[in-house]
Amino acid sequence: MKPGLQLRFSQHLALTPQLQQSIRLLQLSTLELQQEVDQMLEQNPFLEVEEEAASGFDAPPERAAASERQADEVWEGASAEAGADPEPPTVDVVEFGASEREDWENGTEREDFDGIRETPGKATSNNDNDDFDPMERSTAGVSLQDHLREQLRGMRLSPADRAAVMVLIESLDEDGYLADALEDIAERLTAEDGPDATEELLDRLRCALKWLQNLEPLGVGARDLSECLVLQLRAGARCEAQMIAILISKNHLELLARRDAKKLMASTGCDEAMLKAAQALIVRCEPKPGRPFTKAEANIVVPDVVVQKSGRGWKVVLNPDVMPKLRINDLYAQAIKQQRGRRGSGGSGSEAAAGLSSRLQEARWFMKNILQRFDTIQRVSQAIVERQKSFFTHGAIAMKPLVLREIADELGLHESTISRVTTAKYMSTPYGTYELKYFFGSSLNTEAGGNASSTAVRALIKQLVGAEDDKKPLSDSQLSHMLEEQGIQVARRTVAKYREALKIAPANLRRSL
Repeated sequence: MKPGLQLRFSQHLALTPQLQQSIRLLQLSTLELQQEVDQMLEQNPFLEVEEEAASGFDAPPERAAASERQADEVWEGASAEAGADPEPPTVDVVEFGASEREDWENGTEREDFDGIRETPGKATSNNDNDDFDPMERSTAGVSLQDHLREQLRGMRLSPADRAAVMVLIESLDEDGYLADALEDIAERLTAEDGPDATEELLDRLRCALKWLQNLEPLGVGARDLSECLVLQLRAGARCEAQMIAILISKNHLELLARRDAKKLMASTGCDEAMLKAAQALIVRCEPKPGRPFTKAEANIVVPDVVVQKSGRGWKVVLNPDVMPKLRINDLYAQAIKQQRGRRGSGGSGSEAAAGLSSRLQEARWFMKNILQRFDTIQRVSQAIVERQKSFFTHGAIAMKPLVLREIADELGLHESTISRVTTAKYMSTPYGTYELKYFFGSSLNTEAGGNASSTAVRALIKQLVGAEDDKKPLSDSQLSHMLEEQGIQVARRTVAKYREALKIAPANLRRSL
C-alpha cells in the first residue's frame, strides 16, 4: 500500500470553555450555584462580592490605600512567578462606558474589559421589584437533644444515672426514637471492661430509659411505633377506650392499618362505638415525637422567581435573595490596563501581564454567564406564566397541557436548555412554591375534542377523594367513571398511577372504622 494524503470536509460543533461554563451554571440549583460562586471567589482575586454600602470610587481613604496595597501585592506576586522585577502600576480613575449587558446580548465584546460595575443582582432592568419583600426565613429552634438536656438539669439523679440518660439522649434519631438497642450501647461502651461491666451498665441503661421516657415530648425514647403510642396513651385519662387503644397499639396495629373493624372488635371484645373512640385516641397521638424539633431549614425551598399580579396579568421577577452580587475589583483591573498600555515591556513581564489578563477575563466571563443564567430562567418562567394564566387564577385544576418543545419554540431555545432551566428551579405562586417542571404535563383526550392536562386531572382526583364518604371511599374504577362523566377519558390504571403520585391510599385503606 502506498501512503497518501486525503482531504475531507466535515462540520462539527466545538464547545468553548465559556459556553461549557454557561451550560453548567444553567443546570445548577440555587445551592450548587452558591457553592460555585464561593469557589470562584477563592480562586480568582479579580472577583469580589459587591458591598451595597459604598461604590468603588466612594471608598474611604483607608480602604482605598488598602486596595492599592493589595493590587501591588498581586502584581508583585505575578511578576515574581514570571521572573521579572516588580513594577507597581499607576492607577488612574476612568469613566465607565456603555452597558456591558448590551454587549453581551448583542453578541459583541470590547477589547478593554475594565470597569465592569454590573452585578447579577442588579443588572436585570425589567424586574420592577422595588417593593419586593424577601421571603421570611425560619430560624433554627431548640433541638430535641437540647430540650431533653434542659429537663434533665432539673432532675435529682446521681452522676452515673445522669450520664446514662445523656448517653440515651445522644442515641436518639431525629424522630425521637432510640436508634440503637440497649444491649448494643452497653457493649460498645464496655468493650474493654468485660461482660460483668456490660451487664451492670445494661441495668443502669434500662433504668435510664424509664427516666427518658417520662420526659417531654411524650413518646420520646421509644424503640418502635407501638411503644411510642403506648407511652402517649398511658398519659391520658383512665377510661375503657384508653385500655382498648393501648391493646390495639400493642398487638393489633396491622389490623388498624387495614381498617379491619370486624377482626379488631373480635380481638379486643369491644363494640363499634368503643372501637371508634379508641381509634380517635390513637389518631391524636404523635407517631414522631421529634418532629416539632426538626430544623425547618431542611424543608425550605427558596424560589428562584416570584410571580406577582400586574394589572390584569401576571409578571415574573427574579428573587434577589438567590442572585449573587459580584463585581470586578477596580484597582486590579486598572493595574492590568496600565501594564498592557506600556510600550516595550516584553519578556517575563509580558507573561505575567498575560496571566493576570487571563484571570481577569475568566472573572468577566463568569459574571456574564451568571447574568445569562438568570435572564434565561426569567424568560422561561415568564413564558410558562403566559401559557398557564388560568392556573394563577383558578389553581391546579385549570392547568393546561404543556410540553418543553412549546416553550423552546417560542423562545428560540433548544429543548435541552428548557429542561436544564426547569430542573431544580422553583417558582413562588399564590398557591405555593413549585418546581418549574410542575407546570408541564401531558394531554388527555376529552369528549369535546379538546385536551386536559395530566396535572389538572390529578388535581381533580384529589378533589374527588377529598369530598368522598369516609365509610364508602371511591375506588379507582369509580374515579375513572366519574372523570369520564366530566368528559375526561382516563383508564383505571392511569387513575391508580395518579393516585399513587398524589400519595393517596387505596380505597380499602381510606375507609373509616
